[in-house]
Amino acid sequence: MDEQTKYEDAKKRVNEIKEFYQHLLVYVLVNAFLFVVNKLTSPGHNWFIWPLLGWGLGLVLHALSVFGALWRRSWEERKIKELMDGDSRP
Repeated sequence: MDEQTKYEDAKKRVNEIKEFYQHLLVYVLVNAFLFVVNKLTSPGHNWFIWPLLGWGLGLVLHALSVFGALWRRSWEERKIKELMDGDSRP
């Protein structure tokens, strides 16, 4: 792998990480706002929990796609190299 390809891969990875942290920040800010609105408008009914959980699931999936072992590029690259080298193990 040449230096330009390594640089572009690293840049793409940094961008993926940055986008995850932006997603996390928006999640925290919006859900904090929803919590406040919920408590001011209907304190007896905690409806804020539903968007918190739904969006939270999406955030977890996003985190797994960025940081998870199964989807990381290093795993993909090792598997591609293994297959190219003629190793037929699954």
